[in-house]
Amino acid sequence: MTEIAFHFNAPDKLAYVCRFARKALRHGAKLVILGDVSQLTRLSTQLWSVSPVDFLAHASQADGAPMLVASPIVLAQQLQNLPHHDVLVNLTSQVPADFEHFTRVVEIVSSSDEMDRHEARARWRDYAARGLSIVRHDLQLKS
Repeated sequence: MTEIAFHFNAPDKLAYVCRFARKALRHGAKLVILGDVSQLTRLSTQLWSVSPVDFLAHASQADGAPMLVASPIVLAQQLQNLPHHDVLVNLTSQVPADFEHFTRVVEIVSSSDEMDRHEARARWRDYAARGLSIVRHDLQLKS
């Protein structure tokens, strides 16, 4: 069964995704990050410059199958034809179709964007209605 985790109160969602991705890669996970073109373009830039001595190699669906297989992070606008099914980071406003193919789904929720928080509550209810247990991480308590 897919594990669902909500990470609440992210002051900057994309910066948090970068930190989360770096930590996940250090633990051997492979990630698919689902979002829209604008989000993924901004995220790609941030992933290449996480710190002066660190970057997170990644590919997008347009890069083709060989590059996707070799990349530990895949930036995707849809969940078809992906090589990894370990961790899905969902940046969209909806529960992704076919999320069940992943071992873990991570939902990142803004600390200040009320629309994002409202949409996250709807996704939470959707996952709960499917009988999935949800792990809650309050990022405000960790800082």
